[in-house]
Amino acid sequence: MADNVFVTVVASIQYRALAEKASDAFYKLSNTREQIQAYVFDVIRASVPKLNLDDVFEQKNDIAKSVEQELEKAMSMYGYEIVQTLIVDIEPDVHVKRAMNEINAASRMRVAANEKAEAEKILQIKHAEGDAESKYLAGLGIARQRQAIVDGLRDSVLAFSVNVPGTTAKDVMDMVLVTQYFDTMKEIGASSKSSSVFIPHGPGAVRDISSQIRDGLLQAQNAPQ
Repeated sequence: MADNVFVTVVASIQYRALAEKASDAFYKLSNTREQIQAYVFDVIRASVPKLNLDDVFEQKNDIAKSVEQELEKAMSMYGYEIVQTLIVDIEPDVHVKRAMNEINAASRMRVAANEKAEAEKILQIKHAEGDAESKYLAGLGIARQRQAIVDGLRDSVLAFSVNVPGTTAKDVMDMVLVTQYFDTMKEIGASSKSSSVFIPHGPGAVRDISSQIRDGLLQAQNAPQ
């Protein structure tokens, strides 16, 4: 072959003697089988060595057609008709066959690896999209929660100032901070999964927290725009 590969080609020839040339079929050839084999070998040896291994497999039908045409032309003068010619099998050398199997296996593994990588890529993208959507929704929830707290504090300050004469907004905010301070301590203590948290406790601690919040708000208001 063109790529220096040895192959075994198995051909199947179906033939029959023509009734009108029965005498030629009987007397002109002493061994019809050997004669047909000689023509088949001649055609295959003339055509297959010009091809590469892959081309032999692809052009198997063309090779069979060439053999049939040559046999039809040669055997008709001896009183025989070629019914059908088939290339039954093409068997490469055992080492070449093993190499072809390895190449085929490697190709399939490469395709499988690409498919697996593509599937993992899709999963990662979907996971990232889901995570982004979850964080976005969580952010919306936090923003709405804080807005509700601000609205509630504003309403509490206004209602308390109206119903309790003489109180200022600062007094109301201090009371609200104290209430939230104790509510937070209650939630921390009630949670069984909470880690140890050390926070200052006592009336002075509440006053310090209130002062820090007010100072932060004032600094934010006075900061240059």
